[in-house]
Formats: sequence, structure tokens, C-alpha cells
Amino acid sequence: MKYEIKGDNLPVVICQLEAGETMVTEGGGMSWMSPNMQMETSSNGGARKAIGRMFAGESLFMNRYTAQGGPGMIAFASSFPGNIKAFEIGPGKELICQKHVFLAGTEGVTLSAYVNKKVKTGIFGGEGFVMQHISGEGTFFGEFDGSLIEYELEAGQQLVLDSGHLAAMTASCDLETVRIQGAKNVFLGGEGLFNTVVSGPGHVWVQTMPMPTVAGALQPYIATGD
Repeated sequence: MKYEIKGDNLPVVICQLEAGETMVTEGGGMSWMSPNMQMETSSNGGARKAIGRMFAGESLFMNRYTAQGGPGMIAFASSFPGNIKAFEIGPGKELICQKHVFLAGTEGVTLSAYVNKKVKTGIFGGEGFVMQHISGEGTFFGEFDGSLIEYELEAGQQLVLDSGHLAAMTASCDLETVRIQGAKNVFLGGEGLFNTVVSGPGHVWVQTMPMPTVAGALQPYIATGD
């Protein structure tokens, strides 16, 4: 499989497949394709994995697209202004991602739910109790809100983030929440009650324009009916 990411801040990944090669995406993820791409809808791992994907922000069923009778082409466009990034997944290269990050992947990539065992992170952290766990082996395409900033954390090194800006991290990182200190900071600072803290070792991807932040900024300008 060969691919090209185009479209600047309204990106699309265009994949060129050899005969017999397969791409997997969530329902509605395909944007355009050549006529010899055959679609098959399945739970992609059974009911248990399908339910886990639902809690991780994806659909119950996944669509498999296979090039039939020769080379094929299929494109997957981002649903929000931002970035599409390709990752090579394999042993020791698993990722933990925000909900809705999974766009598409080659046949060997597995999407499942990642349940954070630190309960307060799930309740208060803003990144969600359930995130996406990307494993298996192959190429995975993730879609992210706004621009991506990358950090490599050494063992014990930490990065403090406002809610929603954590896009992805390698599975070697640790995620928790820290309460903002001081009543004046909590009630007047506008940052909420908690910050998210990621600890190394590992790699972290930060997104600059989380969709909930954008929605909140637009809310005062949206007319509502009486």
C-alpha cells in the first residue's frame, strides 16, 4: 500500500492498493474510491470488540475495502480542519489516542478500547475514561484537530495539558489528573478544576484546536429558537 496525504488543513489521505490489499475504516469513513474496491461490513473481531470500539468513540461495525482484480484506490478525508498523520504500528509501537482519532488502517491494525484504571482521570480529566488503543501491525491513519505538536518525554519527565489537547501518546506513557490549586485559580482562572498530566518515557502528540473548545467558542454566536 502506498499513500499520499493532501489538502493542507482540510486533509485527505489517498491510498493506492495492490490487488488483494485491504483497508479498514469505521462506517462512513470512505470519501471516494475506484470502482474495483469491494466493501464488506463486519464487527471486525466480534461483538465484544465492537462494543469496546463504540465506547472508544467509533461505530459498532467496521468497513473493509479490498482491491479486486488489480490495483485500487481509496481516499479517507478528515471530518474536521486539522491534520492526518500516518503511524507505523507494531510490537512496542502501540498508541493510546483520543476518541474519534482512528480514520483508517491497513488490515493488520487493531482498534480497541483503552480503559484508564485511574478512575479520577476518567471522571475529571476531559480526555475520557475510555480512549482508543491502536495495536497490531501495519499502517494507521489518525485525524487530529488543528496542528500537531510533538514531545519526547524521558523517564519521569511530565507534560501538563489543558483538557482535550492530548491527541495521542505511546502506550509507555502514563496518564493522570492533577487538581488545580487555589480557590481563586479554580473559580476565576477559566481552566476548570483539573489538568491532565502525561508522564514519560514515551512520545506525546498535542493537538492545538480540540473540537469541544471550538464548539464552546462558537456557542455564543449560534442562534437558538425560542
